[in-house]
Amino acid sequence: MKKIAFAILLSIAMAPVASLAQVSIRVGPPPNVYERRGPRPDRGSVWVNGYHRYDNDHYAWTPGRWDHPPREHQRWVQNRWQHKRGTWVMVDGHWR
Repeated sequence: MKKIAFAILLSIAMAPVASLAQVSIRVGPPPNVYERRGPRPDRGSVWVNGYHRYDNDHYAWTPGRWDHPPREHQRWVQNRWQHKRGTWVMVDGHWR
């Protein structure tokens, strides 16, 4: 009984760590999709490029969009796939 309780506590303690893990994929993403941006909705809008995400067993395109930076004069650094040791890892986009 003590072993089971310890195993349950250990799995609960490790849960937050497991959620931070990156997914590595052996097959590279397809080429990016060309998107028409359309008119800028307002002067403060910045284009956030679309990207391929990995969804279960295949890549799926997430379309780009107009967005507002959290602070004035920031720019969007787009999501990208990085090749590391024979696998592909998603590097999340962010404002800079």
